[in-house]
Amino acid sequence: MSTTDTTGAATTGSSAQTIGIIGAGNIGSTVAKLALDAGYRVVIANSRGPETLADLVGQLGEGARAATAAEAAQAGDLVVVTVPLKAYRELPAEQLAGKTVIDTNNYYPDRDGRIAELDDHSTTTSELVARHLSGAHVVKGFNNIFFIALAALGRPAGDAQRTALPVFGDDDDAKAAATRFLDAIGYDVVDAGPLSRSWRAENGRPVYVMPYAKDGDVSTPAPADAATVRSLLDAAELNDPSQQPKTLS
Repeated sequence: MSTTDTTGAATTGSSAQTIGIIGAGNIGSTVAKLALDAGYRVVIANSRGPETLADLVGQLGEGARAATAAEAAQAGDLVVVTVPLKAYRELPAEQLAGKTVIDTNNYYPDRDGRIAELDDHSTTTSELVARHLSGAHVVKGFNNIFFIALAALGRPAGDAQRTALPVFGDDDDAKAAATRFLDAIGYDVVDAGPLSRSWRAENGRPVYVMPYAKDGDVSTPAPADAATVRSLLDAAELNDPSQQPKTLS
């Protein structure tokens, strides 16, 4: 278990920080495991109720517990929301007020339905989430990496094979908190700007999933450093048809 100080990373014992996770799918359960391994506590929720998470919590082990979404939001020093975009209005805005919230969303029109504001590029997925969570400090993160790669690619700081993930946000303190968390679980961070630019890392863009997949195989993780991530973010084109949101596979 790691110990830290006022930088905000995990501590051991009764003073361990708690990560709230709303959404217990592939990304949520992977982040939960990484957080526990880094010395955090985890409170995890899904849409079906905490009783349906008994097996997952048993697999995660000591330091994890199941709760409702409102309870996970309330308990978390930092909260990861990883629900389908179509369900973002169900997030507990009151309990998330004042929190740093990492939003993992992508827009899949076949799953989420057509959303005119996204289709005409007048907003981004995380700006929609931030509008609903008006009292929270939303940071975009974890949305551009496949869960298998996320589980496998974490490395200690300074490791030559350390992988980088982009984050976006409108609040510098919230981005710093998210950066500390990602660092603690083994990832470098590229600060890619405000939420209005977060489309650059979303479904269909060059930095989405494939940079972390060896030879195009998402089941075989490959590291991507900060320079690679920055280059691919810069290569994103808003109106390139080949980079528009793809269907959910």
